[in-house]
Amino acid sequence: MTTERCPCLSGETYGECCGPLHRRTATAPTAVQLMRSRYSAFALGDTEHLARTWHSSTRPSTVEVDAEVRWTRLDVLRTEAGGPFDETGTVEFRAHHRSATGPGSQHEVSRFVREDGRWVYLDADG
Repeated sequence: MTTERCPCLSGETYGECCGPLHRRTATAPTAVQLMRSRYSAFALGDTEHLARTWHSSTRPSTVEVDAEVRWTRLDVLRTEAGGPFDETGTVEFRAHHRSATGPGSQHEVSRFVREDGRWVYLDADG
């Protein structure tokens, strides 16, 4: 999998993009990179990464992914702050998927913050 294209469609391989974040050999330098890694985690069924990158105040007790949903494309629409020196950031995106009921998409404006120096997902509108 490390030489295959990353599910987040960054243009990089999984081993260069989201793989190191999933394996915990790197941390996301920006909110948008964390969001991309979370999308890839949904696509790959990596619930451990999703839970680990969720803010402690909003994290659910269990994280599940729907195995019937196949995530097919991520479009990052807008980012606000969330850079290497910021403490908060916002990422607006549309995630496309296919399931037994046909194609669909999820539009979201996600908020990210730093917790213990690392980017984590806080919550979302949409």
